[in-house]
Amino acid sequence: MIMPASTKKQPLPSVSSLPLESSRQLRAFLDYLQVECGLSQNTRLAYRRDLCRFIAGLGDAAGDLARLTTGDVEHFLRQCNSDGLSASSTGRALAAVRMFCRYLVLNRALARDVSAVVVPPKKWRRLPAVLGDEHVERILAAPNDEQDTHALRDRAILTLLYATGIRASELAGLGVRDLNFNIGIVRVLGKGNKERIVPVAQAAVDAVREYIRSGRPAVAADTASRLFLSRTGKPLAREDVYRTVRKYVRRAAIRGKVTPHTLRHAFATHLLAHGANLRSVQEMLGHADISTTQIYTHVDAERLKSIHKQFHPRG
Repeated sequence: MIMPASTKKQPLPSVSSLPLESSRQLRAFLDYLQVECGLSQNTRLAYRRDLCRFIAGLGDAAGDLARLTTGDVEHFLRQCNSDGLSASSTGRALAAVRMFCRYLVLNRALARDVSAVVVPPKKWRRLPAVLGDEHVERILAAPNDEQDTHALRDRAILTLLYATGIRASELAGLGVRDLNFNIGIVRVLGKGNKERIVPVAQAAVDAVREYIRSGRPAVAADTASRLFLSRTGKPLAREDVYRTVRKYVRRAAIRGKVTPHTLRHAFATHLLAHGANLRSVQEMLGHADISTTQIYTHVDAERLKSIHKQFHPRG
């Protein structure tokens, strides 16, 4: 009797499951990414997953990285595609492999960079989904249950996300002293440990101040330095911020996938729609390249076209 093939996804390989020498090289590379390159923890974790898959798929060459070829890298990209990875995820995986190959060349573990001639997949430039003003207001007003002990914290989280456009990981990493109430700014540590200063609207300042005065003391230990804490007094993680946003999106009865990044999109688009300078928005978002920020000008153009089509008699 022939048993049907299992549809259960195979577990991802770990660093410790790789051949000894490859495992040693990969661990040293991950340390290099942190110490020398200053990459964020999330990026390092993603690169580790990508490289574990890459090395595990090398076959006999997995134990001797000096035998890497361009064909190995191209085979890995084809495997990413057959596994259903998006062009964006495949591009990130190739970036991880390229950095690893350059690192091996730098340390004379590889004769030449075999990944240099591999062409990355072309990514479609997708416009981000943006919430309208009414939907944003409904989400910000959702934490209104006086019986919910975390309503003050959650209102501060939602208001601060929209008021500053910071990422979920950046918000989770905020310290109590990172927000200056007197002049209305917040100090944000972004990708690559790059620091930036972002103005904070008065409504967000008031929400955070109320949380610190009336909500945070109930769970905060004397040694707690992080701004946003869980019910047990531990710092919130990025995943906690995501769950918080999703909780109030459901409570506000808004359909679709709305995440902290959706509020970041709304922040940027609404600023540009009201005449903000593109360079200023780039600085507040922490984008290294202004072309990343320019996508929001296209989002606003699409919104204007939609309004024109809806309301113009010959739209």
